[in-house]
Amino acid sequence: MPETTSSTLPRKVRVGYGLGSVATGAFGTVPGLMLLPYLTDTLGVAAVVAGVVVVLPKAWDVVLNPVAGRISDRTADPRGPRRPWLLRAGLALALTFALLFAGPDVDSRVLETGYVLVVFLACASAYAFFQVPYVAMPAEMTSGYAERTRLMTWRVAILAFTILLAGATAPLLRDAVGGRDGYRLMGLVMATLIAIGAVGAYLGTRDAPRGDVAPGPGSLRDQLRVVAGARDFRLLLTTWMLQALATGCMLAGVDYLAGDVLDSDGAATVLFVCFVGPALLLTPVWTAVGERIGKRRGYLASSVVLAAGAALAATAQVAPGAVVIAAVAVVGVGYAGAQVFPLAMLPDVAATDARRTGENRTGVYTGVWTAGETLGLALGPGVFALVLALGSYRSTTDDADVVQPDSALTAITLGFSALPALLVVASLCWLWRYRLDESLDRPDRPAHPDPQETA
Repeated sequence: MPETTSSTLPRKVRVGYGLGSVATGAFGTVPGLMLLPYLTDTLGVAAVVAGVVVVLPKAWDVVLNPVAGRISDRTADPRGPRRPWLLRAGLALALTFALLFAGPDVDSRVLETGYVLVVFLACASAYAFFQVPYVAMPAEMTSGYAERTRLMTWRVAILAFTILLAGATAPLLRDAVGGRDGYRLMGLVMATLIAIGAVGAYLGTRDAPRGDVAPGPGSLRDQLRVVAGARDFRLLLTTWMLQALATGCMLAGVDYLAGDVLDSDGAATVLFVCFVGPALLLTPVWTAVGERIGKRRGYLASSVVLAAGAALAATAQVAPGAVVIAAVAVVGVGYAGAQVFPLAMLPDVAATDARRTGENRTGVYTGVWTAGETLGLALGPGVFALVLALGSYRSTTDDADVVQPDSALTAITLGFSALPALLVVASLCWLWRYRLDESLDRPDRPAHPDPQETA
């Protein structure tokens, strides 16, 4: 495998790398969108317990992700340290995901809930060993500050398409068959999509360059301590986690907002398309904005748009449905940029560290990053479930019709809108202090630690 000798990547490598987002998009979207309703409205699990089931496996990933990064840093393979994991873990993820919604009907809520918990834990473990090496690759594929943004443009565009495809079709597949069989069919189709993405990324990156940087010395704890000392990384990670939490709340609330507040099951697909659809059109636009004003300012601008749309969605109980749909579309405009910029900024941080020290901590950086993202996205449904419980939401079995109290409708609305808006606004307190830009990410920078980075 060639080393990174040029900052510009061939288009086939950009597209090949982006195919991995088919796997990450499907797994990152469907459980957040469908698992909580599956537990509360099909298995009849209480909202608080369902929230715990959704959060616990992802909390395990917080521990596992840095370990996965460390292992991929030290993997010795002719194909490179990252690519073998795309195939191994990707196929394992597809298999376990197919099993997630295929639990047997044993007429025991405890056993059925336990099955979901165990299988989701297996899914989360496989995902860690796919996602962490996958996210680590850009920092080693190119030394170009702007090229990383272009690489992320392909990744985010494919990610947005996959999220749109998976998020829009998953409820349709479920509803077309109905009941548990509908969830089983949906799980099998999404598992196939995950397998296609994993194999596509593995094959598509076979000609991708990679850097020749020695793995960092010391234990995992030593490596984590160094990563934790990187000021800009801490600021970027905190921003990303809070926004992942906000996104997780909104994804978890789509089905509830459509069915209970807007009283239209079909609205779930419309809302989801509005949430993700703009990214298909606007990802290149946000990329151009970033090239003009910088990644940090672009991230700030897109975050403000995201928060404004979420705040407008708080009118869902009183405004016409068209207003709610428009608000979610505004969220989608901001969401597109809020995906492009941080994913392009992370490789900047990892590559700058590798250049200054001559040591490869990319896997550890991305392991911690993915752990933070996983925790945020997992806590989103958990927090939303807690909001449902505070609003006295009534769980049921087999999608039976239940009249929800006004308090539950208010809880759904605020959990989908006001809470995410506040989280995004709060995240800007950290993003405002981020300082790494192109002038600090030049290949000719001296290879020694920058005091500002460890302050």
